[in-house]
Amino acid sequence: MGHTEADLAQVLNTGPFHLALRAALAVRGLPLQRVQHHLAHRGIKVGVTSLSYWQQGARRPQRPESLRAVRALEEVLGLPTRSLVRLLGSGGEDGPAEAERPAGRSHHALVDSLDAAERLLEGLRSPEGRGLHTIGHQERVRIGAGRQLLGRDSQQVVRAHRDGVDRCLAVHRGGTGCDPAAVEVSALENCRPGQVRWDRASGVVVAELLFDAPLREGETYVFGYGFEDGTGGPSTEYVRGFSSAGGHYMLQVRFEHGALPERCHRFSRATTGAPRGARTELTPGARHRTVHLVEQGVRPGILGIAWDWG
Repeated sequence: MGHTEADLAQVLNTGPFHLALRAALAVRGLPLQRVQHHLAHRGIKVGVTSLSYWQQGARRPQRPESLRAVRALEEVLGLPTRSLVRLLGSGGEDGPAEAERPAGRSHHALVDSLDAAERLLEGLRSPEGRGLHTIGHQERVRIGAGRQLLGRDSQQVVRAHRDGVDRCLAVHRGGTGCDPAAVEVSALENCRPGQVRWDRASGVVVAELLFDAPLREGETYVFGYGFEDGTGGPSTEYVRGFSSAGGHYMLQVRFEHGALPERCHRFSRATTGAPRGARTELTPGARHRTVHLVEQGVRPGILGIAWDWG
């Protein structure tokens, strides 16, 4: 359904921010790559992925440089001054109440890690790394006897949207106090490591995984990889963000002997700043010491498993 100037005026008045931005882009007929070009001419660097997240509601601009980009967007899109900025509220922050934030991974820490990952991704992205859609993703996370994130293994199934795609980028975020420079990347199946970059402040690691051969359009590919960590403090949750809908996702968390939590639950969030949705209690078995979640068709947002050590 198309947007009109009247629709745009209304949503600029009522919000929310992501719908207003989406309507403005539709009415002006500007693709995200063109918007990025206009912003670059104004000395503002922002990734197409970030712009896409903003209009989907998967992320909200909060950092000073992001708010500067929003003010420039108003100019690029021919909107009234502060029409988008005011929809972000005071300073653009829209986090949940402190009581809703889990220990060790606050809303602001998660936003900072996403921003760091985006910066690292932009530095690694190349034409050969675009054009993939995830069909299925299975993650197995290991929590050590010291309650730290020991590491995780992943297996992904992807489909190429065009010819020549020959790599994928994987993101890992360590626990509080981790040393991302000490995290090891393993290529387990049908791939090999390429460039690896990290951000010490946020604990984010981004790794390039090179396929055995370039894919053809429509071709599927299965590959596996892992991150060995164990450098951080006690962990209380594991989350995965999704920028688009579709695909199958399975997350399993395994706890070592002597580190079985009192309670576990599955949760979801529509955006990084939104309150958590309904929780589903998960009970780790005494023998296998694992909990898991399965999502048959993921939606944009965040899925995760959290636990309480008691």
